[in-house]
Amino acid sequence: MNLELLGWNSFFAKNFDSNLQDGYIVGRVVQEQKNTYILYTEFGELAAEVTGKMRYRAGGRTDFPAVGDWVVIGAIDNGEKATIHDILPRKSKFSRKLAGKQTNEQIIATNIDTVFLVSGLDGDFNLARIERYLILIWESGANPVIVLNKADLCEDFEEIRSEVETIAVGVPIVVLSAIANQGIDSLLPYLGMGNTVALVGSSGVGKSTIVNQLVGENIQAVQSVRQTDSRGRHTTTHRELIVLPSGGLLIDTPGIREIQMWNGNEGFQETFTDIYALAEQCRFRNCKHEKEPGCAVQQALFDGTLDERRFYNYQKLQDELAYMTRKQDQKAYLAEKEKWKKIHKTMRKNPKR
Repeated sequence: MNLELLGWNSFFAKNFDSNLQDGYIVGRVVQEQKNTYILYTEFGELAAEVTGKMRYRAGGRTDFPAVGDWVVIGAIDNGEKATIHDILPRKSKFSRKLAGKQTNEQIIATNIDTVFLVSGLDGDFNLARIERYLILIWESGANPVIVLNKADLCEDFEEIRSEVETIAVGVPIVVLSAIANQGIDSLLPYLGMGNTVALVGSSGVGKSTIVNQLVGENIQAVQSVRQTDSRGRHTTTHRELIVLPSGGLLIDTPGIREIQMWNGNEGFQETFTDIYALAEQCRFRNCKHEKEPGCAVQQALFDGTLDERRFYNYQKLQDELAYMTRKQDQKAYLAEKEKWKKIHKTMRKNPKR
């Protein structure tokens, strides 16, 4: 395989140079299966596992390969398998907080250029959810494209498109009907040779149908959604990188039901640029946008130029990010404390003579 067709470029080549003299090669992770990874390399497809040394050094789940990663590998078993020695620095990383009570990061996809945020134009459409996704996407380092699917089920999709434009200023918006194969061609400019796109969205928005249309055959199972709430079941059960006929690379992901943010300071500002611009006009620099005199945000709410729903979601997500930051700081403190506890214990067992 030609590595450039898999997204290889000067960014990754520069970071790989130091490994050349050791006889290593590179591969891109296209699928993760428990402790085994499927890689695409210039010699074809290989199954691989991480080395014991890499596993020992790993501080957490994010230190293991994810779909989209470029990894440094050595061939074994006469070139039929490989061992993963290292992960090359990531150009971008789309992640969220792992569902549940634990404060852990879950990487969805890496080294992506664009994220297609798919939302269904049916009963499950939700502006607040789009805002939440946008924070994650902007924070990842990739560029968002909002895909409004199921136009065949919506009579006033232009009105909804206008609503989305108000919360995603400057973000490209594509309206299509994947099941009817209408508007799919509008996605192709983002899927040029070697470009990597991640497909994200809730269950039932039609991601699998979009994948099938872009590939040109039914490689993904498709299930109907519930009529009561337009929610779907997971048809994609794992993340996978797919090489498209257009030459682009598509990372399909399972539907995300819990969109919990891991971090998002830059992504938050990109998503709520309108509110940040208003805040610059407030009389006081530390304005909390509540009852302070000269608050431009409260004035915009009074005038109706700022939507109350959007400002409420802004406050809610701001509190959520602050809480997550505190949790991460606490976890980092406890981890550091435990590390030094082990070091001191080892020193007591092996005192210097």
